[in-house]
Amino acid sequence: MHRIMKQITAVAGMGIVALLFMSAGGRESPVNENKQIRIGIAKIVQHEALDACERGIQDSLKARGVDAVIDLQNANGDMNTASQIANKFKADKVDVAVGIATPIAVALANTFKDIPVVFSSVTDPVGANLVVSLANGSGNVTGLSDAIPTGEHIALFKEIAGITTLGYIYTSSEANSISALALVEAACKAQGVALVSQSISTSAELRQAAEAIVNRVDGIYLTTDNTVYSALPALIQVFNGAKKPIFSGDVTGAFSGGCMIASGFNYYKAGLATGNMIADILGGKKPGDIPVKFLTDPSESDLLFDMDAANTCGITIPDQYLSIANYIFENGTLSSK
Repeated sequence: MHRIMKQITAVAGMGIVALLFMSAGGRESPVNENKQIRIGIAKIVQHEALDACERGIQDSLKARGVDAVIDLQNANGDMNTASQIANKFKADKVDVAVGIATPIAVALANTFKDIPVVFSSVTDPVGANLVVSLANGSGNVTGLSDAIPTGEHIALFKEIAGITTLGYIYTSSEANSISALALVEAACKAQGVALVSQSISTSAELRQAAEAIVNRVDGIYLTTDNTVYSALPALIQVFNGAKKPIFSGDVTGAFSGGCMIASGFNYYKAGLATGNMIADILGGKKPGDIPVKFLTDPSESDLLFDMDAANTCGITIPDQYLSIANYIFENGTLSSK
């Protein structure tokens, strides 16, 4: 059986062209090879998945031989800070502005109209108005989506854990979370599973939200909500304490234990792919000519089972799924296959 992650859309190959930016006279001008390249990379908040993506971008640029001054910034979940970072990058005259997660990517796209903006780990770039179509970038903006196969995840959760009522917590101010909520609602309807959702505004509200729904559901499903993942230990403590299973759409966040099932793409590899897009742009490729990137290869996806959490919840993971997992968390230790 192949991995759980659904093949999304294959992306067209990206050839390198020799020119980069439009000059004031309307003609494209070559990159100044003697100029020190400056790249601004900002993430909306710090947590394991976005940190891994950030590392992947830097490693990819290094592997591609890009010699650049890189400015790393963290908005700490605050949109005002995100706007300030965007303005800082503009004042510093970066050659490429990179936004990891939807809110910071939107802030950069709103600030830069001529300088390339590359987004990474954005669930719904069309819904966030970053691009008009997934088939290509829009003007100076392109990037990578972290859309996950929500329907397949919930079907697997139902099969393994026998859930009939599913909990879901989302951030009401994040466009990607609103888009994900619609997918969760549709998947639950298709699976005949009742949904109990709870919105939050900040990570400080996560524990209270978890406590509000834990006794009303059989388990909880987590999509790639950055605010939720930035305070994930609080949610894990509540649900593990109630012996209710957690399914995480982000495997990186499950490496420390607590999530019975985690399935999703590898955020470090997402960073590598994003870095390649940036290098292509610095080499002359126009952002508008680069399709939105999806990680579609099975090797770019991970599947994890936490046997400690399964035992706590009294759930047995079928051998057919254990055999295809590439991560097992057991006795407090993570092992990979």
